[in-house]
Amino acid sequence: MPRTVYVLALTSALSSACSTILIRHGLRGSTAFAGFWVNLIVGTIGLWSAVFLTGGPGRVSAAGLAFFALAGLVGTAGGRLLRFVSIEQVGAAIAAALINLNPLISTGLAIVLLGERVTVPILSGTVVIVTGTTLLSIGGWHLGMRPRKLVLPLLSATCFGVVAILRKLGLAGTGAVMGSAVNATTALVAFTAFLVASGNVGAMSCRARSLGYFVAAGIAENASVFLTVMALGLGTVSVVTPLTATAPIFVLFLSLLFLRGIERLSARIVLGTLLIVLGVYLITALSKR
Repeated sequence: MPRTVYVLALTSALSSACSTILIRHGLRGSTAFAGFWVNLIVGTIGLWSAVFLTGGPGRVSAAGLAFFALAGLVGTAGGRLLRFVSIEQVGAAIAAALINLNPLISTGLAIVLLGERVTVPILSGTVVIVTGTTLLSIGGWHLGMRPRKLVLPLLSATCFGVVAILRKLGLAGTGAVMGSAVNATTALVAFTAFLVASGNVGAMSCRARSLGYFVAAGIAENASVFLTVMALGLGTVSVVTPLTATAPIFVLFLSLLFLRGIERLSARIVLGTLLIVLGVYLITALSKR
């Protein structure tokens, strides 16, 4: 497997972490809905620009487009919106760690729906993840957080767990750039329709300072998704997933640098995050060895 796969996946993790920090700053002066809508606008414009700059749509199939469109609804419209709300409700570090559970969701679905065996690494990783999640819950509780809010990042993780499979299927018939553009466009159309239908058109605007953070977060977020899709096109899910799952560790370091006075990190939160990343590694990288 080419080294490019490892570079793409780790860069995707760092880019996702930067987006999380930028979103947290933007939410200080605006709402999750506004931030998410700006994020989708930036992603759609950027990805369609990339389509034309790279020579056009390239290879396209109806099935591939359908998979990427469905990925846009499940992963981008669903998972990413829940990510914004999670960062707003539980903070950047805890949200990043719990959303990082998405490989566990994918593995669980494979066991239930596809009849895959439960191996020692899967069992060990699950135990480690449960321990890490418990520590995060206790750490959040000591910081005054209501445990039920942890449902939000867990729902986001579920969406992202499903979408990884949809994107991999989509790559069989459609190129990464075109597929990513369809993914973002589908989510933008769906979310805009939701805002109009619910009478929440005001969510399409925000303060100038928050707008700057959200635009920068949108660039970082969509770059992360694109890099992940590129990595999946060159490598296997079992290699790409654990590398992109290191994002919460980057979030911890960036939080210490850029979120001082905004968020508090306890020893339990740090340890819980590290255990979740370790658990994801055990499940995704070692389960087939």
